[in-house]
Amino acid sequence: MDWFIGAIKNKYAVFSGRARRAEYWYFALYYLIFYAVLCVVDVVTGTYDSKSAMGLLSGLYALILIIPSLAISVRRLHDTGRSGWWLLISFLPVVGFIVLLVFFCKDSHPGANQYGPNPKGVEAAVTPAGAGT
Repeated sequence: MDWFIGAIKNKYAVFSGRARRAEYWYFALYYLIFYAVLCVVDVVTGTYDSKSAMGLLSGLYALILIIPSLAISVRRLHDTGRSGWWLLISFLPVVGFIVLLVFFCKDSHPGANQYGPNPKGVEAAVTPAGAGT
């Protein structure tokens, strides 16, 4: 829960830096849990509109959290050594989702990269000269 609250409270619109896998996936987990609960509340209270497939509370929730969702996604891509512009690939129907899912599941780029230091504090592994040749 700390990852979710921290992403909203401390990094609401922070698009720079890096986000660990745990930070991203815990944010996504709690986002979906709260969204599902709000959808149920919308259905029970009658504020769900089947034509738009959106409820009042769940719609407001999604609107309020669109900026932190984009920000943490960009920071997660930065952690894997990719630009935040890769989020635009999500506009490709199936392929975009799969590509982003793979990127979000990948481990951090070891050591510091152009987006900042590794949030895990792990430095790049140094291989001895001639190793693996």
